[in-house]
Amino acid sequence: MTMTTPSYNRVLLKLSGEALMGHMDFGIEPGMMSRVASEIAHVADTGIEVALVIGGGNIFRGQGLVRSGIDRVTGDHMGMLATVINSLAMQDALEKMGKQCRVLSAIRINRVCEEYVRRRAIRHLEKGRIVIFAAGTGNPFFTTDTAGCLRAIEIEADVIMKATKVDGVFDSDPEKNPRAKQYRTLTYAEVIEQNLGVMDMTAIVMCRDNNLPLRVFNLNEEGALPAAMNDYSIGTSVVLEETE
Repeated sequence: MTMTTPSYNRVLLKLSGEALMGHMDFGIEPGMMSRVASEIAHVADTGIEVALVIGGGNIFRGQGLVRSGIDRVTGDHMGMLATVINSLAMQDALEKMGKQCRVLSAIRINRVCEEYVRRRAIRHLEKGRIVIFAAGTGNPFFTTDTAGCLRAIEIEADVIMKATKVDGVFDSDPEKNPRAKQYRTLTYAEVIEQNLGVMDMTAIVMCRDNNLPLRVFNLNEEGALPAAMNDYSIGTSVVLEETE
């Protein structure tokens, strides 16, 4: 189904830190950052209220640090700080395009960005500002996927858009299996029963229990984000239950 008017009033976009690497092995590729920021700005220009959660895997990944011997809580805190770095970089890119943007952190870094307060976040969105939620949930042992779902529920987003490097959700890894089948629509029950790995299980259950729709799409396709706002055929939709 293709729609000519915005399908959503308020969305939360979940980006992985790796999405900002482009063709680099780590860090932030300026060209990729600029392209993603441009697409986010385009969506905001249509009148959709946009919030973001960005991972930190392009800088630090807590679980990887743990495997190297660092304490889990310390590693997760380092990962949270990495998300703040990415959030500030995205804020800068968006502001250079003339968009008002606020970074709200789950851990206090008052000289760098605002502290996360739900009502403040909603007020920023209502004023047309793009809001970036940094530092995950502020607690160790939770992924940025879970943080994205939590924030989306708190701000009453219409959908959480998860940007990936493949076209949606498949029955197997499409990079390893050229015959992998893409799902167009799934229920949360199917995702859980088939262990499809769309997000971590905590995030999936949270979305299911709060009836929050999820869209998974390929960010590497230029223009995919604005297009996905109005075209339900792009990516995979995950919903509470199938509708006729």
